[in-house]
Amino acid sequence: MKTLTANEYSKTAENSLPFYRRFYIYQKERFPVLGHGVLVASFSFSAIAYSRICRGAEGFVSWSTFLVGIFTTITLFLLVRIFDEFKDAEDDARYRKNLPVPRGLISLRELLVIGMVVAVLQVSVIMWFMPKMLLIYLVVIGYLSLMGKEFFVAEWLKKHQFWYVASHMFIIPLVDIYASGLDWLLEGVAAPKGLLFFFAVSYMNGVVQEVGRKIRAPEKEAEGVLTYSAMLGAARAVWLWIGILFVTLCLSIAAAHYAGFGQMAFFILGSIFLLCSLPAVLFLSTKTEKTSKSIELASAVWTISMYLSLGGIPMLQQLLFR
Repeated sequence: MKTLTANEYSKTAENSLPFYRRFYIYQKERFPVLGHGVLVASFSFSAIAYSRICRGAEGFVSWSTFLVGIFTTITLFLLVRIFDEFKDAEDDARYRKNLPVPRGLISLRELLVIGMVVAVLQVSVIMWFMPKMLLIYLVVIGYLSLMGKEFFVAEWLKKHQFWYVASHMFIIPLVDIYASGLDWLLEGVAAPKGLLFFFAVSYMNGVVQEVGRKIRAPEKEAEGVLTYSAMLGAARAVWLWIGILFVTLCLSIAAAHYAGFGQMAFFILGSIFLLCSLPAVLFLSTKTEKTSKSIELASAVWTISMYLSLGGIPMLQQLLFR
């Protein structure tokens, strides 16, 4: 099944391993299941929790519903990763030869099979446990398919980075709609309007992570690898990231206000903003690989913190102390 490729980064012994071991290496590099699982679990839990808090519903959804929801949301993001492998295959083979596909660790054909198996499992699970969710799922898959084809304007998007990011980040609130639907749609009620703020925060969280992971120290810039520090200059890229972080803060405060959270929530959100901004300030004075990685880490911490602050922690408090 595997079409062998090789380049200067290839490891013959590694590439000759059984599929399950090669896939384990692949996921560690490109889609760490544990790390992504924690992020997506908090994402899904908070989307459901925020929906229930906004509409004044008691308790949480059934754990069977939640577990099925986590499976589908995690595997949806795995499909995003696989679609990206196909979309970026040409550029990866030219400029990012160290990645798993160009160095021959795993083939596109194998990833296609994985994607097809995942999709079949998703549809089967949804149809068996919650058929009401199928329509939203198909909308997400439809949008993901358009992303995979770069909306049929690939060359134009490459020249207009703003629109590239703006269009691709919509996949996150779409998955958010799916996750929150595990509450309101399965309950047969209208979605609370406050979810619009939550979806906006999700969208901006995606932008925070997109920009944060593409700010690099000058010595780590590489030909053909798009980074905001290369496009805008390191200082402007950092200030852009801080600005995006601030916009997300404002949206999160609006979401917290709509949900009826008190002033303590605003203080907590503001404190998280200041804490996550520190690595960016440090990078401005010391542009090293370590400080650039700290911005990427701060982006992840910010995202998890936003989801937990807006839905996860308030729901846990409700469940534990009611």
